[in-house]
Parts: sequence; structure tokens; C-alpha cells
Amino acid sequence: MKSKITFLFLVITASCFSLTAQKNKKGWEDLLDKDLSKWDIFIGVPHTTVNLEGYEKGDGKHGTPVGLNKDPLQIFSVSDENILKVTGEIYGGLSTKKEYKNYHLIFDVKWGTKQWEPRLKDKRDSGVLYHAQEPHGQFWNVWMKAPEMQVQETDCGDFFPLAGVSMQIRATKRSENGKEFWFYDPKGELKTFKTGASGRCRRMKNFENPHGDWSRLELICIGNKAYHIVNGTVVMALENSMEYNKEDVASPLTKGKIQFQSEAAEVFYKNIKIKSISKLPKKFAKQLK
Repeated sequence: MKSKITFLFLVITASCFSLTAQKNKKGWEDLLDKDLSKWDIFIGVPHTTVNLEGYEKGDGKHGTPVGLNKDPLQIFSVSDENILKVTGEIYGGLSTKKEYKNYHLIFDVKWGTKQWEPRLKDKRDSGVLYHAQEPHGQFWNVWMKAPEMQVQETDCGDFFPLAGVSMQIRATKRSENGKEFWFYDPKGELKTFKTGASGRCRRMKNFENPHGDWSRLELICIGNKAYHIVNGTVVMALENSMEYNKEDVASPLTKGKIQFQSEAAEVFYKNIKIKSISKLPKKFAKQLK
């Protein structure tokens, strides 16, 4: 009898630990695996300096892209430690096979050392596109139509509208390095940032960790609103997400694929996870008051 009681106790205890573990992970979907089974790869136009035979080359923007699910130089790969390596050698996009809406995306990012043409002397650059709309190659013959949360040295959280989208952001102009730019400001005027020369809006300020250290970035999309978060701080709140057709007629843009960029710099990602949500978590909502 004692042995039976002991056995039952162990079973119940194990079940409790299992339920606790499930509860801790509830709702989160891990998007990374060794085979990138949840993703498609699209590789753009190789630069003339890239050592790759059999493909048309150009300036990185113009020409014939390598194409869908062709990655001859392994621009995107996952290590045994489940870390995504993006070499950056050719412009490219790693996009989810599924579309998502009303979600919380988290990931850790750190920079490598290698850089490539045509951005050898520029800041290390990457980015995450959301609500991305096919077809591939609408921007620079590589990326989809989408809003972008910038991943760039000292500029993580900036906003770029690619290939015919817009969002509204409260912003004010201020000087940086002798030039005036629009920066996110919770008390600023509500301004539309649309694809074009003046489409960029800069994050509130730099909250990244030093080069070589991991930074935690988060993207929250709820309805037509989005929030760019760097190391726990909301660096930009955006609203009224729209896309435009060939006649420049706007329609709401609230769902789509998620696309990680390769953009001439070596970068590493880990802990890429997503879950469905219906409202902004309190720890971020209180930052906006």
C-alpha cells in the first residue's frame, strides 16, 4: 500500500510540474528550428562583388533576383544552438509561411563582424517587416510590401514604409548630427509616414546594448496599431496601418507575413517566438500614459 501511495504521489507531482511547464509556455510559438520549416527564403540580386557563378549580378537592387527558396550561399542558416545566422552577403528575406495578426513577437539580436557591398562603410543593417504582402521583390527586387521595424546599429525601432504602405506616428522634428529628422514623441503631432523620401520616422532614443551583446526586441501588433520595443522600452507607437494599390487608394493593413531581412551585414537572432494577444500588456501600456 505504501509503495502504491508513493507511486501516486510521484505521478501527481510529475503532472503538476508538467502542467506548470505548459502554463509557462502557453500561447508562445517557437518559430525557429534547424530546417527553417516555418519559413520561406527569397534571395535578391547578388552584388557584382559576390563570388557566385550562374546568377545575374548588379548593384544589389536592380536586376534579376536569385528567387524563392534558392539560397546557394546559405545566407540564412540555423546552428545546433538554435541561433539564426544571417550572413548579409546578398540582400534577402526570410518570411513566415503563415500570416499573422494581433500578436506579440519577441526575438534577441546581436551583430556579427562582417559587412558587404554596397554597405561596407554604413551602419550594420537588417530589419523586420510585418503585415508583409506578397509578391516578393516589390522593394529593391527582394522584399515584400510592408511596414518595417528597423534593426540597425543605434537605430533599432525606427520605422520605414516599404513599397506602398503608411502608418501614423506622433512625432516632432529635432536635430541630429547637424540635420533635422522626425523622431517619435508621445506628445508630438500625429503625422503620416508613407513610402517615399520622407517616410522614415526615428525611434524615441537609443536603448540598444553595446555591439556584440544581445538586445531583446519586441513587436506588438493589435488591429491597426503597432509598438516597437527595445530592451523593454516602447521606442515607438504607431497607428492607422494602411496599404496602397496602383491607383494610390488606401485600405487597412492589419495582417500579413513576417520577414527578417539580410541587408549587407552579419547578424544573429535567437528566441524568435510569437503569440496571439488582444490587448497591450500592462508593462508597456503604462509607458504610454
